[in-house]
Amino acid sequence: MIKRAFVPFALILSFLTVSFSSCDQIVSVLEDLLSEGDATEGLKEALRVGTDTSINKGSALNGYFANQAIKILLPPEAQTIVTVINQVPGVGPALVDEVILKLNRAAEDAAPEAKDILVNAILNITITDAINIVNGNNDAATQFLRLNTQTEIAGLFLPHIESSLETVGAQTAWGTLTSNYNTVAPILGQPQVNTDLADYTTNKALDGLFVLVAEEEGKIREDPLHRVSEILQQVFGTN
Repeated sequence: MIKRAFVPFALILSFLTVSFSSCDQIVSVLEDLLSEGDATEGLKEALRVGTDTSINKGSALNGYFANQAIKILLPPEAQTIVTVINQVPGVGPALVDEVILKLNRAAEDAAPEAKDILVNAILNITITDAINIVNGNNDAATQFLRLNTQTEIAGLFLPHIESSLETVGAQTAWGTLTSNYNTVAPILGQPQVNTDLADYTTNKALDGLFVLVAEEEGKIREDPLHRVSEILQQVFGTN
């Protein structure tokens, strides 16, 4: 059998978008040049590589806590608490720092739970999806995954993060923090606070996870050294 030469997918897409005015025309011509497997498997491989790397980074010790781009801080509503608690002798910044650390530990603990959902979304990518993603912005794949997985991942993250917050002691630390604050709040003329810590942490953990996915997508698109397999090199070409 004669092996068919493979033209980089990104190059083909560039030619097609200039030559044809509609997505339907692009799909028709692309299907003549590449099989659906050729067109989509490279993108799926890119997303598998990117999401695996992102989840590994996020779930590592200090994956969230030491990464300023995704580090989870206290909710904005808690700023009054921070201001007041910082003035309490024997409690102060140490308690606030403890809660922040444990919020991030809970996110790190939950990150691997997203893997199966993301993989399932990747496996269901169609040739039209692939065209839109490869020919889209540098975070087009990340946005596709977020649109198609965020609700499901959040539903899975929430009970897991609730459990993680208990396991790492964040709920206890948060309770100590809020109870200390709520004790003095009326004296200071401030409202008492009862923030849903698990829901807040879940949303922030999701935001951080997709920041990591977007970073990996950008690397694969822009840097040939991050195309770690032959199929990635074929789809995204060489710079």
